[in-house]
Amino acid sequence: MKDKTLEGTTTVGITCADGVVFASERRASMGNLVAHKVAEKIFKIDDHLAATIAGSVADAQSLMKVISAEVSLYQMRQGETISVEAASSVSANILHSSPLYVQTLLGGVDENGAAIYSLDPAGGMIKDTFISTGSGSTFAYGVLEDRFKENLSVDEGIDLAVRAIKSATERDTFSGNGILVATVTKNGFKMLSKEEVEKKLKEIS
Repeated sequence: MKDKTLEGTTTVGITCADGVVFASERRASMGNLVAHKVAEKIFKIDDHLAATIAGSVADAQSLMKVISAEVSLYQMRQGETISVEAASSVSANILHSSPLYVQTLLGGVDENGAAIYSLDPAGGMIKDTFISTGSGSTFAYGVLEDRFKENLSVDEGIDLAVRAIKSATERDTFSGNGILVATVTKNGFKMLSKEEVEKKLKEIS
């Protein structure tokens, strides 16, 4: 039977002028059971690429490993860094050939700037400026639609992402147990510390 852990989740991706911001809460649920309180839902794919997951743990972890391997193989074969769009296309093709119970946001920074794509379980691929997935996305979108503006700085994007996830955790029973935030800029991937996130939460409260 397919592992449905993480079926209830909230993730957010925001495109900024100088990079991308990803955020998620940390609750992994199995129906009405809180299965885990420290789930990792943001993954570093490469120095310039990151992804979030919502859905089956087994499928999500498998997909992240395959995407990471494909990105590495591309760079070995081509002798250059894969673009965000190409990495998303490869991921979409993987899902199209073998659909998985997972929603994925994949984004980062390349020579064309910052970009984020959403990937559905069957391989659909859509680029957008801000995206949310999971059971709490309705509440996250309420914040994103109200506060997003073009050319946000990464710092402003962090603020918005934290606000959106916080809103979801307050209304969605399947989302909670803390917030993870990561950024990708020209300087690479960075996962914010627990202390940095808590400081941001206090600032917006």
